[in-house]
Amino acid sequence: MSSAPIVVHRPSRSGGRRVTVHRHGRDEILGTAYSDHDLVVFLEGAGITESDAVLDDPRWVEWRDGPAHQFSAA
Repeated sequence: MSSAPIVVHRPSRSGGRRVTVHRHGRDEILGTAYSDHDLVVFLEGAGITESDAVLDDPRWVEWRDGPAHQFSAA
């Protein structure tokens, strides 16, 4: 279990990675990101300021089951 509030899940077979945020005591699906830009847009929509600066901060984002910033099919 990660303590990071944002989880970028493993790449899907068709490409893209599901993004969830833990807030208000539960996990909320933000959507499927196909690029860092998509991820930043989701995080900004969730109220995370300077979202592009937190992508490589493990206190904020856990990249699960795949390299960070890779969104291609598994």
